[in-house]
Amino acid sequence: MLTWEDYKAMPFTQCVIDETLRLGGIAIWLMREAKEDIEYQGYIVPRGMLCAAVAWGPGEALVIEEEVEVDPPKPMEIRVKVVSTALCRSDITQWESKAFAHLYPRIFGHEASGIVESVGEGVEEFKQGDHVLTLFIGECMKCKHCTSGKSNMCQVLGLERTGVMHSDKTTRFSVRGKPIYHYCAVSSFSEYTVLHSGCAVKINPIAPLEKICLLSCGVAAGLGAAWRVANISKGCTVVIFGLGTVGLSVAQGAKLRGASRIIGVDVNPEKFEKGKAFGVTEFINPDDCNEPVQQIIKRITDGGADYTFECIGDPGMITTALQSCCDGWGLTVTLGVPKLKPEIVAHCALLLSGRTLTGSMFGGWKPKSDLPKLVDMYLNKEIQIDEYVTHDVPFTEINRAFDLMREGKSLRCVIHMPK
Repeated sequence: MLTWEDYKAMPFTQCVIDETLRLGGIAIWLMREAKEDIEYQGYIVPRGMLCAAVAWGPGEALVIEEEVEVDPPKPMEIRVKVVSTALCRSDITQWESKAFAHLYPRIFGHEASGIVESVGEGVEEFKQGDHVLTLFIGECMKCKHCTSGKSNMCQVLGLERTGVMHSDKTTRFSVRGKPIYHYCAVSSFSEYTVLHSGCAVKINPIAPLEKICLLSCGVAAGLGAAWRVANISKGCTVVIFGLGTVGLSVAQGAKLRGASRIIGVDVNPEKFEKGKAFGVTEFINPDDCNEPVQQIIKRITDGGADYTFECIGDPGMITTALQSCCDGWGLTVTLGVPKLKPEIVAHCALLLSGRTLTGSMFGGWKPKSDLPKLVDMYLNKEIQIDEYVTHDVPFTEINRAFDLMREGKSLRCVIHMPK
């Protein structure tokens, strides 16, 4: 780590002073040529160049680029030093898809925790040193949805699909003069990232960042689907299609609500043993069945389950889940991100008989309002998070995390950023 005095003493014949950071009322010149972070009176000023895992094309292995530049935060934005980031299945789904081939090079990652390094003009709720979770859907607190009390689909800071920032529709990353596209306006596979202040939430600083990062997507999405969207009742029967992190978080939520039977459906037999820790009581492997899964479920549940959850991202499985719940009050919740054809095909009689099909985005949580409560529940040992972390890898081995998930060997792989 260079000190400010060391930095001033270096010969800068080729340096261009191109930005000013104002930290705690002290103006600090930041030279882009710095190769290390600068420490000045307790403040850390990031070097001009940083490391990021850049995807140069769909399905191509990520490249650790050491010459990525990240802009300072613009008005209502914050710059965050990423501490831990987990790989989510939706990262892989989008990375594999050729539908967004024009949005490359790109920095993926959206399930992360970090520490605020600097704030832009107008930001009052954050200060340097705050611990935060990143949010792939934000909360502006002012739009129709945010003020309705009925939705978490913010009209201002909703899911960003075009690879840019919400505020000005441009990027904050570049490499060798070429812009780098964002992912979900988060892009956490980078040492530093810039977020809209509405797309981060301040959390209790005693929470372990390497564990709590899972609440910024997968674990919170599953718990919320069980509690807020389905509102599971005690003594009910639940069927979960897909026992990844999201599906097993649904299972944990169902268990905590007192569900009497939690049936997991997955083609990976290893998931049953993992599922037991989160409340799964029975397991069905479709590959071992001689009849359609929905028929088996209807037979063993006396006409169908009370609640079914599709956590795979397979529109065909959504239909199967709907067929697996009971007439009259059966509820199917779909959480998965579809990989290919997103259209759902289902006979209208399934709905006319009283079944309900609904979707869930981030478990229905209002992220800035609700996530701190989940963090507190974790700290009070009321919910499990640590058990979802099956692997830890250093940032330099990020491609190994992709391999582990694609091979079905991991639930969550936490990627630890350089210190």
